[in-house]
Amino acid sequence: MIRLSHAAISEIARLKAKRHEPDLKFRLSVQPSCCLALAYTMIFDAVTYPDDQLYDCSGIQVIVDPESLTAVNGLTIDYSEDLMGGGFRFHNPNANQSCGCGNSFSLN
Repeated sequence: MIRLSHAAISEIARLKAKRHEPDLKFRLSVQPSCCLALAYTMIFDAVTYPDDQLYDCSGIQVIVDPESLTAVNGLTIDYSEDLMGGGFRFHNPNANQSCGCGNSFSLN
């Protein structure tokens, strides 16, 4: 299961609205990283593959590929603004270590 905070839902909806493509979904995956083992990637995507896991988070369709699912299962994505600007925050129960920016992690 993937969870989005209310702030993350609002920000994703705002970004999606700027694209003027109502059928886009929010794709979440992990890729190898130079900082730690894995890094989160997020894109808007119109394509869904048969093995993808699809979640509905208050109207935001979230796609996760099967290779990324074990690394992000249980993940909560938040969004917050601070003096340095806004950004997504990842709360991953599977991560045993995160880098300072919070965008890359290693697994338990």
